[in-house]
Amino acid sequence: MKVLTIKQPFASLIADGKKEYEFRTWKTNYRGPIYIHAGMTIDKEGLKRCGDIKYQYPQSRIIASADIVDCIKVTKEFKDALYKKDNKVYDIGDFDGYAWKLENIKKIDDKRMIKGHLGLWRIDE
Repeated sequence: MKVLTIKQPFASLIADGKKEYEFRTWKTNYRGPIYIHAGMTIDKEGLKRCGDIKYQYPQSRIIASADIVDCIKVTKEFKDALYKKDNKVYDIGDFDGYAWKLENIKKIDDKRMIKGHLGLWRIDE
C-alpha cells in the first residue's frame, strides 16, 4: 500500500478528521488508498497554531488510512475558502502548490515504529 509521511501536528489533525487536505508542492495523479504516516519531526509553527487542540502526537508510526480523491491547484480563492473554514488548520500563508483531497479517513492504532520517506512510498502489508 502507498504511504505518505506527514509532520505532526498535521498527521494527527488528518487522523482525527480535522484536516481533509494535505498540501504538497508537487502534483499527484494517484487516486486511491494510502496510509498516513506520522513522521519523526514536529512542525513547531503548526504546533503553535494548533496547540490548543489537545492531541497525542505519535511519531514514526502509521496512524490513519485515507483515500486520495483529488489533487487541486491551490489558488488565492481556494486558500481563502479553507482559511474561513478553519483558520488554524488551514493557515497556509503564501503556499503555492497542490491540495490533495482526502476522504474516508480512518484512525489506525499501529504500534510499529516505521521510518518515513519522501514522496509517496510503499509498505508491505
